[in-house]
Amino acid sequence: MKRSAMLVLMLLPAMGGCVERRVTITTEPAGALVYFADEEIGRTPLTVPFTWYGDRELIIRLEGYQTLRRHMVLRAPWYDIPPWDLVSQAFVPWTYRHHDRRHYDLEPLAVPPEAVLIERAIDLSRQLPPPSAE
Repeated sequence: MKRSAMLVLMLLPAMGGCVERRVTITTEPAGALVYFADEEIGRTPLTVPFTWYGDRELIIRLEGYQTLRRHMVLRAPWYDIPPWDLVSQAFVPWTYRHHDRRHYDLEPLAVPPEAVLIERAIDLSRQLPPPSAE
């Protein structure tokens, strides 16, 4: 009996499963630069692995479009919440795969007409003091 118990204890670590976590980010239009938790991770569409669930800041930039800032929450599935995470990661012989998918539609930049820009420039130049003649 002791020998069987010892064998089971020795084999338990080899039986351990794991959890693969990844998030896919897509945008319309594609090709936007993505910052995930203050780190540049690439251009859309992209899939990246992550280690921890929780809150992250997501910034998406593309020339000609408004910069998108979102507070992204990655929620843990039931098998990755204590105490179930101990069972799922140590004693289950298969791999859990969690794949979160997010899609964002980017808004084009609103560029004012040229006449409006010229009027703003004239108004601003009137607010400046005259140049000194030195």
